[in-house]
Amino acid sequence: MLDFFKNNTTLSLGQLGERSAAIYLKNLGYKIVCVNFTNKQGRRLGEIDIIAKDSKQIVFVEVKTRKKTHYNNPNLPEENIGYQKLFKLKKISEYYIKTNNLWGVSYRFDAISLIYDQQTEIFTIKHLKSIFL
Repeated sequence: MLDFFKNNTTLSLGQLGERSAAIYLKNLGYKIVCVNFTNKQGRRLGEIDIIAKDSKQIVFVEVKTRKKTHYNNPNLPEENIGYQKLFKLKKISEYYIKTNNLWGVSYRFDAISLIYDQQTEIFTIKHLKSIFL
């Protein structure tokens, strides 16, 4: 997997994190439906990093990536998913459901938190399922 990242030196840390999250989900058997989904018309509602299918359920995934620090950083990537981000996720997911006529389909919101170690070039991944209760 390291070769995959070395060939993408122009990608930002966030983009590398999103790609790693997509690979992680594929390895779990999820089907990736869309990445970086946003509405094309009207006022921008927000963005969904990954839309996937887990069995018959649609999964809207927010990905947060941070670099590993040498000191104990108290801020975990998932702590940056605040009220405003959750509100935007809700709005853009409603738009996706409406435009794809998926009203009766089950769905959930997950978060994937990644910490990147520059020395080892390895991501540590934490998958948080059903972040909306």
